[in-house]
Amino acid sequence: MLRRLSADVRHGRTTARELVERSLERIEANRDLNAVVAERSDEARAEADAIDAAVAGRDDPGPLAGLPVLAKDNDDVRGMRTTHGSRWFADAPAASRDGVSIERLRAAGAIVVGKTNVPEFCIEGYTDNLLFGATRNPWDLGRSPGGSSGGSAAALAAGLSAIATGTDGGGSIRIPAAFCGLLGYKPTNGVIGRRSAPDWIDFSTDGIMATSADDVRLLLTVLAGPVDGDPTALPTPLPPSALPTRLIVAERTDDLGPLPAEVADAFAASAAQLAELLGVPVEHRIPESFFPDWSPDEDWFVLATAEHASAFGRERIERDAELLHPSAREFLLEGLTVSAADYLAARRRRFDAIARLDELLAGGAALVTPTVAELGWAPDGGRAGLIGAEAYSTAIQNMTGLPAISLPAPLGPDGMPFGLQVTMPRWADLGLLEVAARWEAAYPWPRTAPGYPEFG
Repeated sequence: MLRRLSADVRHGRTTARELVERSLERIEANRDLNAVVAERSDEARAEADAIDAAVAGRDDPGPLAGLPVLAKDNDDVRGMRTTHGSRWFADAPAASRDGVSIERLRAAGAIVVGKTNVPEFCIEGYTDNLLFGATRNPWDLGRSPGGSSGGSAAALAAGLSAIATGTDGGGSIRIPAAFCGLLGYKPTNGVIGRRSAPDWIDFSTDGIMATSADDVRLLLTVLAGPVDGDPTALPTPLPPSALPTRLIVAERTDDLGPLPAEVADAFAASAAQLAELLGVPVEHRIPESFFPDWSPDEDWFVLATAEHASAFGRERIERDAELLHPSAREFLLEGLTVSAADYLAARRRRFDAIARLDELLAGGAALVTPTVAELGWAPDGGRAGLIGAEAYSTAIQNMTGLPAISLPAPLGPDGMPFGLQVTMPRWADLGLLEVAARWEAAYPWPRTAPGYPEFG
């Protein structure tokens, strides 16, 4: 879709101004979703007119010429405030520089039209905060689009823009992609460079949500590349990688209890379809076989809470805690209780977790799990949040830095999307995108939620 729209702009079949106006009109018409929390209408129109003038002058504005972008509200956009969904930053000064993904998207000709909602400090698998309120899933307004990139996922699933950005530190791209019927791709850490250390130092990376495998591939060509100051960044282009040679199928990688029956059924059917499609052998593994002596999921929580609390400092957290959403408050206060010894022990165990998954996937294997061990929850999170850690199957990929993608699977028994997560070896991202392309060709999914026109 993105290649076609951009080609239409570059060859004069449509204009960037028309695409920007279409995006702004759809945002206005779908306020009930609460997906978009800020707009830059006049600036976007002016940038669109400049692109159209460049096209008229036979200049090429780039591979994303004229495509409207919605930026997740933890992404800096020059001239806009970055609130992180928090009353702490409600009056933050406007950013003086674009974040890495926004900078690269703009350089390719895309136009930022606004910002999308997030849970406070992006710490939850649902999108709700005390500054802007809850975002709703266009597939069912009574449900959450997930989080933390929930505003962006809802916007894409409702056709509000051509592109919407996302970040992933514990599943924040893959979870909303699963709930909104999108592809959600977390690259190998280092594929998309990071400017300055994120709050979750080793976990967080920019990634991609999109409605098609080709859109993911195109956006990756724009976004990939190192950044000065990021010691984890891959200095060269991604190496070629093949399709997986075998599948390791597991309901979970941590012994957090059985899947709900409807999730287990959907997962078993989708995993069998993937194995048949790829024509590779399958190894079924029980959760406790992965890490029988400790829980990387629990270590993720130790590290993430401590690093986030450190970013803000004890004084501010204790002084201004009452301004926070209850979930964010609990998360940060928990981080203040982590001792240096516990933090360092979890960091050291992380190396063993990486080694175990590297060994498991050696030789081109892929790990197949549900993306989320639930079919959804209410816009305010319902039973999710800190007490719902057993709902997520996404943290181990952030702990280990491995690439993973959530594939839109056939709809569940309630008519909602279901996500099948595939994880491959480090730097095997291109093989992972080929899996997505094969899956899309065999099991195409709706580009948008029912009742919402595709953007274009």
